[in-house]
Amino acid sequence: MKPEWSRLQDEIGESQSGGGKKRIERQHEKGKLTARERIQLLLDPGTFQELDRFVKHRSTDFGMEKQKITGDGVVTGSGKVNGKLVFVFAQDFTVFGGTLSETNANKICKIMDMALKNRVPLIGLNDSGGARIQEGVASLGGYADIFYRNVKSSGVIPQISAIMGPCAGGAVYSPAMTDFIFMVEHTSYMFVTGPNVVKTVTNETVTSEELGGADTHTRKSGVAHRKAINDSECIDDIRCLLGYLPSSNEEHPEDLPYELDDEYRELLDDIIPESSNSPYDMHKVIDNIVDPGSFFEIHKDFGANLITGFSRLAGMSIGIIANQPANLAGVLDVNSSAKGARFVRFCDCFNIPLLVLEDVPGFLPGTDQEWNGIISNGAKLLYAFCEATVPRITVITRKAYGGAYCVMNSKHIGADFNYAWPSAEIAVMGAKGASEIIFRKEIEESDEPESVVEEKEKMYNELFANPYKAAEKGFVDDIIIPSHTRRVLIRSFRSLKNKHKERPQRKHGNIPM
Repeated sequence: MKPEWSRLQDEIGESQSGGGKKRIERQHEKGKLTARERIQLLLDPGTFQELDRFVKHRSTDFGMEKQKITGDGVVTGSGKVNGKLVFVFAQDFTVFGGTLSETNANKICKIMDMALKNRVPLIGLNDSGGARIQEGVASLGGYADIFYRNVKSSGVIPQISAIMGPCAGGAVYSPAMTDFIFMVEHTSYMFVTGPNVVKTVTNETVTSEELGGADTHTRKSGVAHRKAINDSECIDDIRCLLGYLPSSNEEHPEDLPYELDDEYRELLDDIIPESSNSPYDMHKVIDNIVDPGSFFEIHKDFGANLITGFSRLAGMSIGIIANQPANLAGVLDVNSSAKGARFVRFCDCFNIPLLVLEDVPGFLPGTDQEWNGIISNGAKLLYAFCEATVPRITVITRKAYGGAYCVMNSKHIGADFNYAWPSAEIAVMGAKGASEIIFRKEIEESDEPESVVEEKEKMYNELFANPYKAAEKGFVDDIIIPSHTRRVLIRSFRSLKNKHKERPQRKHGNIPM
């Protein structure tokens, strides 16, 4: 072997060994994979093309000139996922705790620039102790360079973050500006200030897991979109998600081959309970509409009264937003409204058609909701639907009351097709409440107020608590038998394949934040 080749092999070996055998063993003892192992799982075999593997930091303060490791704590490059090109960076916790240095940041920025130029997804596997404090402001500047690129790429290419270890301080803002955040139970956490600082400032005692673990951010804050039990499952989820997405905003999601059958689903005919106040699980409706096993839920544990996720319908990739009657009766509240708005906007960015399954009795009342901004959060969802230009179809399965009827992709805000099941109730409010308001004087003057309420409630139901008044006015395009829903939707989405809608010329709108 030529001497120069021998040196090359040595340098490559050093870069691949990261922080060394002992640190790799410690990583494994924590139940975590190394940066290179994660990339190997993420990308199709044999497709990884590494870049900047020989980079070393340039810091000379605090004895850092004696601690130079090839690669400098982050592995970067490109490869394929399910045959499609992606760019990826993976922070290596075995090297200086995966901390961000100036050169480390430059590696990440180069990958981000290349992903944007080539219009392909960017995936970040985060496992870092934060800014490398030995480098001071140079490290902080590196974070800002990354943030700027996150914003430039937003809505142009899908950006996906996996939190697979610590992510604290300034490090959390880059994932927060990406489209989806995945976390791993018990080994990953995110927070702006850690437990020690919280204890000092507020005198609260809290663990890292309680403050910013996967369960906290998928259930309470909504910062993270999915959690996995280990690194391997997390990476599988990312690969699955990418299957529903186009590479950029200039493309459409890929259709999978599908041979049509009769597409009737008779189970849907019996899914709505006889009592309009009885709950049912909207997941069962989804499962009987979409291609078998294709539903990939997003934000499952946050704002659970609204379901969001991706699926396939006769091979077509679609986004689904559905009220969940089995949780808070399917009302819209602060969390579900914000969750739905962000999902709708993502789908619109990347040309993913939207299916809305509606059973909503209204917005959740109460001081907690009002004080936490139900008005502006509800307006976010309304704004997102109004702004969306992708194909949009709504199916009203049961209740569609009040302002929530308008918000949930009604015909009035630009939906392409609106269908209703015979069980649909489209009205300003429920029959009982409406009757008590409309006929208040008559009820108060009656000797038998309860019988009057019952009579008027029945009258209101016959007049409004059905889909026919809305259909008469053209607010509903058709009333369909539930078992026919899948068949109708396949035809409808196919008819919208070439939909084109221009937006007014403007810099950007001002969504209520």
